[in-house]
Amino acid sequence: MLTRLWLNATLFITLAAAVAAVPAARAADVFDLDQTHFSVVFSVSHMNMSYTYGMFRQANARVTLDRENPANSKFQFTIKTDSIDTNSTQRDGHLKGPDFFDVVSFPDITFESTTVVLGNEAKRVVYQVTGDLTMHGVTRTITLPIELLGEGPSLDGKPHAGFLTQTELKRSDFGMTKYLENNVVGDAIGITVSFEGVKQ
Repeated sequence: MLTRLWLNATLFITLAAAVAAVPAARAADVFDLDQTHFSVVFSVSHMNMSYTYGMFRQANARVTLDRENPANSKFQFTIKTDSIDTNSTQRDGHLKGPDFFDVVSFPDITFESTTVVLGNEAKRVVYQVTGDLTMHGVTRTITLPIELLGEGPSLDGKPHAGFLTQTELKRSDFGMTKYLENNVVGDAIGITVSFEGVKQ
């Protein structure tokens, strides 16, 4: 009887030690957009002679990174269309109107991830992020390669993470077809988004 109790106690202690040795699952990290460190830049061809560049100056984003299970990660973006800036007040006014973004009817461009897959690149951390992009009242499923550029404390002492994605879209896919004839304004839009998130 004593031997059995001793064996049971030994087994219990061994199991308890084994459980204690297993590291606790790491909680997902949540990052909200650092409003002082982000850029949303686009380019479009003008009459096949040059490229016009612009940006959006107001946005919000939240990234949830699950290191142990990347499939549980999430990427969410909102861009304010009224914040467009192409270094021309007259052109910006036109872009905000019904011919293009129609900012009164469609004040936001949004992206909401549905699937996140971590790539297998050796020296880069790149998430293949598929989700729903809604612009000009039209929703399309797209896949963005979003690279985690780096992490660490910023000058404010808080943990930050920096991200980059570059892609190309057709504005006609979102119902913006004005001046496509004769390539006055190109259809293909190059997009670069670089931003830092502050860990919550």
